Amino acid sequence: MFLKNAWYVAAMPDELAETPLGRTICGEKMVFYRGAGGKVAAVEDFCPHRGAPLSLGYVEDGKLVCGYHGLAMGCEGKALEMPGQRVNGFPAIKSYAVEERYGFIWVWPGDKAKADPATIHHLEWAVNPEWAYGGGLYHINCDYRLMIDNLMDLTHETYVHAGSIGQKEIDEAPVSTRLDGDHVITSRFMENIKAPPFWQMALRMNDLAPDVAVDRWQICHFHPPSHVLIEVGVAHAGHGGYQAPEAVKASSIVVDFITPETETSHWYFWGMARHFKPGDAELTAKIREGQGKIFNEDREMLEQQQQNLLRWPERALLKLNIDAGGVQSRRIIERLLAAQAA
Repeated sequence: MFLKNAWYVAAMPDELAETPLGRTICGEKMVFYRGAGGKVAAVEDFCPHRGAPLSLGYVEDGKLVCGYHGLAMGCEGKALEMPGQRVNGFPAIKSYAVEERYGFIWVWPGDKAKADPATIHHLEWAVNPEWAYGGGLYHINCDYRLMIDNLMDLTHETYVHAGSIGQKEIDEAPVSTRLDGDHVITSRFMENIKAPPFWQMALRMNDLAPDVAVDRWQICHFHPPSHVLIEVGVAHAGHGGYQAPEAVKASSIVVDFITPETETSHWYFWGMARHFKPGDAELTAKIREGQGKIFNEDREMLEQQQQNLLRWPERALLKLNIDAGGVQSRRIIERLLAAQAA
């Protein structure tokens, strides 16, 4: 059920400080560490000597040293040395293509020979000084596709996030879904409405009146294998909405990198890239705190949903017009999985 020949966000750089990091991605146990020159490497989390997890070891002189008997491993999965032993004949364990880019550690779980860093989705906000970013990581016990469904249909905001970003106008605004190759775009535009609490705060922090009518937009972009980027924002009403000048709006990109762990769990790298006051660290921290609370509400709902689906696997679920973005995203995943199997 996992697309292996694809780039996934595996970790954030600050997770690779002094010790190796063990993480299961797409059903494969991996260990990440910084080898020679600080370059990130990833190999199977399995010592070829006695099968101990290499993530319980340490890094010394750019080598990954097993914490059980001291076997030192190279970045390509080859056993290099061990006190008093000859280990050069050990078969290599699997190594993975990794890339550090845009403030994330990326991994390619599949055929290493097919991994091309140029195919990592370009993130303009990560390299443009006019943008600021703040985010975090959640471990969520549900099928990664349930999170994609959640993010490609924001109708749930009215109910799950009633105290922050939800409002009844979301239900009332029509939803449009279209495809551009393997790219799914679902959009919703609301005109001349009151901004919900989170966006009132954003307007205020951007030195704009928070208590006037606004135009609001939500444009969800799905890219395989499992990335969802959502353009969101509000502008003072009557200035063009999404196309309004920067001086009268607060706009952001909600960043969602969804990395499968098992069939019923995933790693969720969340954040918000902001296109106003990029140098304001206090604002970045405040938005990150508010967004973290919002996503925690999603986590509770999704984990309970997963338990229900496991309890009643025979039940068919309804599909409505608001589900089009998630349905199209799943179809793309299923088509790419079929091609991978072939």
